[in-house]
Amino acid sequence: MTFINPYTFIDELAFQHQRILQLFDRVLASDAEDREEAFLELRRLLAVHEAAEEIIVHPKARAAIAAGGTVVDERLGEERAAKRLLVELEDLDLRSAEFDAKIEALRAAVERHVEREEREEFIALRNEIDDDEAARMAAAVQVIEAIAPTRPHPGIESASANLLVGPFAAMLDRARDVIADRMRQGAH
Repeated sequence: MTFINPYTFIDELAFQHQRILQLFDRVLASDAEDREEAFLELRRLLAVHEAAEEIIVHPKARAAIAAGGTVVDERLGEERAAKRLLVELEDLDLRSAEFDAKIEALRAAVERHVEREEREEFIALRNEIDDDEAARMAAAVQVIEAIAPTRPHPGIESASANLLVGPFAAMLDRARDVIADRMRQGAH
């Protein structure tokens, strides 16, 4: 993603929220093959998006906005719960009633999370950061999204844990993604 205005990274993260919600629709409305593709895209976007927020956005919000620690801790708890649900979903048959129930639960949780994050963090950050800092954050978000894990890793929600474990997890995730893709291609 390329940013013209330094605040565009906040807009891009909000746009990703909308894309994530659209992917839930696609997962639920798709036949088996399309459902798998949509779910894999949803999982990847959630993992990459959350890594960028956990490393760049949340630490700044914690420091810069009123009650930032409380706001961020609540968002991190929501993210941890969502990651756990995603891990559970990975082990289910995408055509099962259990998968449908869990993906619906995840969608509801993500919708609440998105609304609170945009209202409590994104708007406040726009008011607290200057152009130079916004530009630095935008550049950092781009780097993180390029190297972030592509699968959920519950328990890795802090910036330091993401920076310490994230690159290794990302390397393994990307290798697993290539292998899984090759296996799917061979099955067709």
